[in-house]
Amino acid sequence: MSTIVRDKALYADFGLPARGSDGAAAIDLRATEDIELLAGEQHMMDTGINIWIKNPGFVGLIVPRSGLGTRGLVMANGVGVIDSDYQGPLKVSLLNRSNNDIYIARGDRIAQFMLTPVVCPQLIEVENFDEATDRGNGGFGSTGAN
Repeated sequence: MSTIVRDKALYADFGLPARGSDGAAAIDLRATEDIELLAGEQHMMDTGINIWIKNPGFVGLIVPRSGLGTRGLVMANGVGVIDSDYQGPLKVSLLNRSNNDIYIARGDRIAQFMLTPVVCPQLIEVENFDEATDRGNGGFGSTGAN
């Protein structure tokens, strides 16, 4: 079970962060301020949420909302990783990659928060792999264009 602390004023107006539908994989995060993001400009937006995941078997991911990317509003870092031992605010680094200014209003849904299990790899150093795959070390794109 994760614990959140919320901005009571913001979420009194919009309700607690929630999934948009029963089939949604993540909860929506909202902007805490009105801002006009100029073309090419970046802004760190608070979401009004502080979190502590607590369980080292899980990681929080802040991911973009698909529809915003079509307008040119993306997350500057792609995906935010929230470790289970982090206690603090969820912020979203927004980037306007379009040629037009984008207005963001307080309460607009700007990103999503997803909780997912963590599988930590055990790495073993070897001189060579003991067998080859069909792909081998062909590298990026080596399986073809189709």
